[in-house]
Amino acid sequence: MFYYSRYPSSTMLKIYFPDVKFNRCITSQLIKWFSNFREFYYIQMEKFARAALADGVTSAEELTVTRDSELFRALNVHYNKANDFQVPGRFLEVAELTLREFFCAVAAAKDVDPSWKKAIYKVICKLDSEVPESFRSPSCLWEITHL
Repeated sequence: MFYYSRYPSSTMLKIYFPDVKFNRCITSQLIKWFSNFREFYYIQMEKFARAALADGVTSAEELTVTRDSELFRALNVHYNKANDFQVPGRFLEVAELTLREFFCAVAAAKDVDPSWKKAIYKVICKLDSEVPESFRSPSCLWEITHL
């Protein structure tokens, strides 16, 4: 589900996890779960952006995220260990844009400001995609919750 939506609302979570009896605690826990997923995602983006700068990359356009890239491998191993799901192409586009946003921010020394990442988060949160209906099927529920 993270490949489609990095910022799911509580309403969306309730739709895609119909077997869960939601209360404030469970809703909070699922939102925290996605927050942890985002944290890993953004840590990887910053790490790879800084590495690109250290390697002499001078333009964000030089950075790509493909299924063969090391960044994609790191993310896929974390979110899709058993390779149960085909990662949507849109996720690769969003990952590439995120990487470029981090690269530009670090290259421009915006990271001296403690809240420098907020501008990136505002861009990325608008890029969530529709989660496929197949994620609602009962056979998918166990797999989704165990990624």
